[in-house]
Amino acid sequence: MSNPIKIDVWSDIACPWCYIGKRKFEEGVRRFAAGFEGEVSDGEAPDGEAPRVEVTYHSFELAPDTPVDFEGSEVDFLARHKGIPEDQVHQMLERVTGIAASVGLDYDFSAVRHTKTLKAHQLLHLAKSRGLQLEMSERLFRAYFVEGRHVGHDADLADLAAEVGLDRDEVLAALADERFAGDVDADIAQARAYGITGVPFYVLEGRYGVSGAQDPEVFANALRQVAQERAEVSP
Repeated sequence: MSNPIKIDVWSDIACPWCYIGKRKFEEGVRRFAAGFEGEVSDGEAPDGEAPRVEVTYHSFELAPDTPVDFEGSEVDFLARHKGIPEDQVHQMLERVTGIAASVGLDYDFSAVRHTKTLKAHQLLHLAKSRGLQLEMSERLFRAYFVEGRHVGHDADLADLAAEVGLDRDEVLAALADERFAGDVDADIAQARAYGITGVPFYVLEGRYGVSGAQDPEVFANALRQVAQERAEVSP
């Protein structure tokens, strides 16, 4: 099976569950691949070599009305901007921080700088065109949730892009003329067509959908199902 299993992921850089889901999906892929080597005991894995998993990230704005420079903390944003009771916000953030820690992520909600993520999505499309989308996605998530970096300004995004190997001047030019705005709009339109209302959302081979930051075994089983179906139709 030389053709990769294609996974399309709709996510938002400002979505804490998307970064958690990224880690859980990566573990699911590891378990899936290990099954071909006889290392996974739960569930039968197809024989042979594990097919490669090819991931593409797609744009989704959870809060498109967020200003580029939101003045306030994560608590302020969720309590005042989204209308969630403050005591409930604190409980939510504590829970999410704990879940993030369980997958190796050190969230710091006290440092998060809320911003509109439209430009970050444009940058991800530029990174895709240069073969660096996965690296860029990881860098943006970490910058936002762990480091408290601003991901809404062109200059800040260009600095982060340069860290993963993109040309800083090219990034600034692309963000200034919004040459990837149409790609972002197309992603959002496709999400609407699929009926996606929340992220992360994973589409396997254009046929199967997995919603949310599921347990790694859910992802592994979905990949096994796709691989098994391929094996059954192969000559």
